[in-house]
Order: sequence, then C-alpha cells, then structure tokens
Amino acid sequence: MSDLHPAPRIQRADFGDPALAAFLQAHLDDLAPTAPAESRHALAVDLLQAPGVRLWVALEGTMIIGTGALAAMQVGHEEVKSMRTEPRCRGRGVARRLLEHLVRDARQRDVGQLSLETGSHDFFASARGLYAAAGFQLCPPFGSYREDPNSVFMTKHL
Repeated sequence: MSDLHPAPRIQRADFGDPALAAFLQAHLDDLAPTAPAESRHALAVDLLQAPGVRLWVALEGTMIIGTGALAAMQVGHEEVKSMRTEPRCRGRGVARRLLEHLVRDARQRDVGQLSLETGSHDFFASARGLYAAAGFQLCPPFGSYREDPNSVFMTKHL
C-alpha cells in the first residue's frame, strides 16, 4: 500500500453498526448478477452472527473498506467467507491484508485448513488470483457444496 493509503485497521465486526449491515448488503447486491441464486453462497448478516463465525472489518478512519470472515465447518477446518473490498478501494491491498489476518487468526487457534468457494466468472478473477497468491490451491467441493460451473473451490493447509 502506498503512503496515500495507509494499512487499514482490522478489527472484529460490530453488528450494531448500521454501516456494517449496509456494507454486507452491498456485497450481496454485487453478487446477485454473477450467478443464479442457487450458486451464490454469500452469508447474510444474520448468518454471519451465528456461533462459529468470526467476522472482521478493515477500516480507514471510521469507514468500512473491507470484510472477511471465518466460519467453522469441522474441528480444524474453516471456510473463508464474506471477503469484500469497497469498490473505490480495490487494488490497494485491502483484501490481501484481510486474508493475511484471517490466516494468522486461524493459525493462532490451531486451525489446520482453510477452504473457500468463489465464483468462476470474470468478476471473481482478481479474487481467485489473490487466493492463489496466498497459497490456496484448487480442490474439489467441500462440506455441503456440490460441483457447480459457477463455483471454484480452493483450500490451503496451514
């Protein structure tokens, strides 16, 4: 990140913050045109508050510029969810920093594997590149996912 854009502050999400609900709704709205409903797997705000889900925000001042979550699937295996960067802040390393934070958190808690589902369309190309650069590799569907031409599955052993 350049000096013009210092590293964002990353902290656990405050579900009482109306800006968080708006940011997460914008995430769902961004994804709506990318695939049919049955192929969209983003979590709504109520599911992000479920036990076993840890959501973080990246902040620039008081503005939310990114989100990322980990959702427990089974002991030692968690799923990366709700990765989103504010469109005006894309290309500045926000998602990379969030992903590094998620990996660090998982390692500190002795999670041995992180997996994720992302889209197969051009809209998701930079996300797939980010995950590959962070050491995630293509894998078959995991958990309750099934093969889907709209989905790409990736995993990383920690």
